Amino acid sequence: MGRAFEFRKARKFKRWAAMAKTFTRIGKDIVMAVKEGGPHPESNARLRAVMQNAKAANMPKENVERAIKRASEKDTANYKEVLFEGYAPHGIAILIETATDNNNRTVANIRSYFNKCNGTLGTSGSVEFMFDHTCNFRINAEGIDPEELELEMIDFGAEEVFVDEDGILIYAPFESFGAIQKELEGRGIEILSSGFERIPQVTKELTPEEQADVEKLLEKIEEDDDVQNVYHTMKEM
Repeated sequence: MGRAFEFRKARKFKRWAAMAKTFTRIGKDIVMAVKEGGPHPESNARLRAVMQNAKAANMPKENVERAIKRASEKDTANYKEVLFEGYAPHGIAILIETATDNNNRTVANIRSYFNKCNGTLGTSGSVEFMFDHTCNFRINAEGIDPEELELEMIDFGAEEVFVDEDGILIYAPFESFGAIQKELEGRGIEILSSGFERIPQVTKELTPEEQADVEKLLEKIEEDDDVQNVYHTMKEM
């Protein structure tokens, strides 16, 4: 198994456990997808992907429909995707994906978290290069040979294919998302969920005390309503 498998295994039970937070994230994703490509999933690949994720997260159908309708209204604020980079204590790099309708507020909040927890907010490009930007798909495993699928999906950019109790996972570089989505849909393969992740190229092992220092900062960041995802180079224990 490769780095994507180990990354997924380590993160599985750690982040985004709160249902309300997950629904907030998906709601923002819906707004951005609709603003970008319209309210009709059949002609909006990004919206189709978000709706699949909403279903996988058990988000009520009426919530999804309401979010799409709200996003279609002209007076609904759009969200801007902004990436923040910095260092936690003990040299741990942190990458933060946000979706905000008020960048000044988000910048101020993120900076305050770093300052309060002895971290340092960095400049653009200061740590992003330490992470591989990947896309992933979870599909229904029924009737599919994972090894055969991997060989077929390599032509579309897939780098890792593995099985867990929830289906088959496909990992590929970020830029391969569209090609793989199109191929899976063309084959009639059910996509259960999909998304993007940033996998650290190298991780650093800390003592329990040092890890607690980093976790303090991560918790503050993840509680912020503007934050969508947080990635770091600390080795998960």
